Amino acid sequence: MRVSDPAEPRPVDGAAFARLMAPLGPFEARPELAVAVSGGRDSLSLSLLAHEWSTGRGGRVLALIVDHGLRPEAAREASETANLLQGRGIESLVLRWAGPKPQAGLQEAARVARYRLLRDVCRERGILHLLVAHHADDQAETIAMRAARASGPDGLAGMAALVEWPEVRLLRPLLPVPRARLSATLVLRGIAWIDDPSNIDPRFERARLRLAGAIEAGQPDADRVRADREVRAARAGAALLQSREDGSVAIDRVSLGRLPPDTRTRLVSRVVQALGGGHHPPRRDRLDRALVRMSAVPNRGKSGRGEDFTLSGCQFALRQAVGSRQLEWIVRPENGRKGRQPLIPAAFFACDPAAATHVWS
Repeated sequence: MRVSDPAEPRPVDGAAFARLMAPLGPFEARPELAVAVSGGRDSLSLSLLAHEWSTGRGGRVLALIVDHGLRPEAAREASETANLLQGRGIESLVLRWAGPKPQAGLQEAARVARYRLLRDVCRERGILHLLVAHHADDQAETIAMRAARASGPDGLAGMAALVEWPEVRLLRPLLPVPRARLSATLVLRGIAWIDDPSNIDPRFERARLRLAGAIEAGQPDADRVRADREVRAARAGAALLQSREDGSVAIDRVSLGRLPPDTRTRLVSRVVQALGGGHHPPRRDRLDRALVRMSAVPNRGKSGRGEDFTLSGCQFALRQAVGSRQLEWIVRPENGRKGRQPLIPAAFFACDPAAATHVWS
């Protein structure tokens, strides 16, 4: 445990945190937030700042502490973190990753398990906003790793500050904040934190970058480009997607074909991930082949039958719209709705949480 830091940067105060949260709305009149907490300086700072922000607006915070079970002392540390937060008036819940752990790809498997546990609790509790503590140093490391893999503009934009999942909104309010300021935030409050040894374990790529000092500044232009593209895709989805009573989605074929290529790609990718229930978007090569099929001229009569295909857990069927000569793509999960996830992003319910209750029923 540590209680000090050699750097003396400016701590993050309530006013600064409010400015960080402002562009991430909408929020309820009395916002309820979940915060992923590890016990490290980043997530502890986030949980305290989010608690003050939320309670100041009549809301509350639930701290979600994931014990991956990868170190003997992890259970004790999770308990200590829960006690610390409860002493500050923050409700906490310890989640445990049970079962066998893989020998290869351990960090990725732990990440997938962690987000599954976090999302499950948010869905069960009806919480629409999940905050995670990625900060400016994490962002620079992410961009460095993606640059080493020759990522495109989206990859070089780094992590997004806001990700709309079907059941919860993933928020990263601390992305502009250096880690040193988060350390100063805890030092000012006299709060100790836990340093995870995996952060400097050379077996892991991110740790090797830290040890080698191979981190460069981020690329804000790439981030703005991606944000603009996401906005265009969201607007296109609101205009084109028609939800059906059976849980499928209808997309007018002609209108889809008129969209700019990037917008069309993002929109179909969003639909597939939401309906198919996958943790990641479909692979780009498979998505590109699907888009070619969706744009091709039907060759088997007016109904469009014969053009059907599957992609990442979703069925695509070209059918004639009821009461119209237009053809539309009907997209549905292959084996029914997965994970009981709503198809409408959580943001639509943020201003009226009572309206969201039916989507988990």
